[in-house]
Amino acid sequence: MENKVLIQYNHTDPCSFARWTTKECFQFMSARPWQQVMDFYSDVVKDRKPLSALLGKACLSKSNINNRLESLPPSQDKGGRWARLTFKIVVSYHGGSFDGWQRQPGLNTVQSVVEKSLGKFVDERKAQMLKDKGLPLEGAALVAGRTDKGVTAVHQVCSFYTWRKDVKSQDITDAINSAAPGKLRVVSVTEVSRAFHPNFTAKWRHYLYIFPFNDEEDMEQSNQSGENAQNFKSLENYHEHKNGCDQCNEANVGNLVINDNEDLETLKPREFTVSRVNQLLQKLEGKLLSYKMFARDTKPSRNEGPPTECFLYHARAKESKLPCSEHEKGRRVMCIELVANRFLRRMVRVLVATSIREAAAGADEDALLKLMDATCRRATAPPAPPDGLCLVDVGYEEFDPQDCLILKE
Repeated sequence: MENKVLIQYNHTDPCSFARWTTKECFQFMSARPWQQVMDFYSDVVKDRKPLSALLGKACLSKSNINNRLESLPPSQDKGGRWARLTFKIVVSYHGGSFDGWQRQPGLNTVQSVVEKSLGKFVDERKAQMLKDKGLPLEGAALVAGRTDKGVTAVHQVCSFYTWRKDVKSQDITDAINSAAPGKLRVVSVTEVSRAFHPNFTAKWRHYLYIFPFNDEEDMEQSNQSGENAQNFKSLENYHEHKNGCDQCNEANVGNLVINDNEDLETLKPREFTVSRVNQLLQKLEGKLLSYKMFARDTKPSRNEGPPTECFLYHARAKESKLPCSEHEKGRRVMCIELVANRFLRRMVRVLVATSIREAAAGADEDALLKLMDATCRRATAPPAPPDGLCLVDVGYEEFDPQDCLILKE
């Protein structure tokens, strides 16, 4: 049977032969004890464990919850449709229990559960309109940002408005909390100015990714560096002999066809250091860059729609211990924390997987910056599993580094 032929990006740096292929990245990222991470997130959502305790920090500052914009009182001098009530709703939900945030036909999504719970607070005019159209009695919730299936949120922000004057914050809290106990929980409900929009008025988004190590990796980490160095050289010589320079012509300079050979996969490095991932990520801090190569399901270049530039305030990695019953001292994990003004679709997960791949390959500290200039998204790794990703918070004031879980040393 003929081997499957895969098209890989033609990296030209010295680490090109040590870099994992798409298939190898997927296999490396998938073969992990993700259930333990999901169990930990479940305890956080149920308010049994604080997320901040994972990195030894007492608590997160929540100064952004009652910010200047939200404290503005509703307009007192206008009546009619200007007199509506707007509520900011902060919810926490377990990613493994839902099919993502956005409402989709036939799927159990967070948005569908929240909007169904808000149906009892809809004003008479809208209720009659929904009835006339044969639609279910549901509210409309705007959100700070949609999360994919499997992604957990600790402080997801949404908003809801109504012209009814008898709706109280506690009523909304009770309605949502009773919809999916143990899976969806209201953190806070506050009445805010009608000028508040959870997405457009947000100034930053805060994500955390927990990457668990396997038990055997703890033992292998210390004795592989010398063996891997020799394997890199053998692998490079093999490819030079097999492919030759004649394949790198103008017709395929962007991509290279490589056979899926299992023997070659064993020569590539399988270990990396957390400190190296941290060094790679720090190069992205404080820069406005186009992350189109790190996005998925969006057009790489477009004349219409939002731009692909993002500003990363904070990008760090740190080793920690994940509380779990299988390990007395906790599971060894790497925590990656990212804070930016905005994120593209699947950008966080691609950044996580690519930084791990580059660290294992021994790439330079500016490897992620160089990938910004790539000609194809195959230059970056496929998205890391959603199980490890968590939306920590959404901010409506200027970013404060003290709100981070991984503080700068």
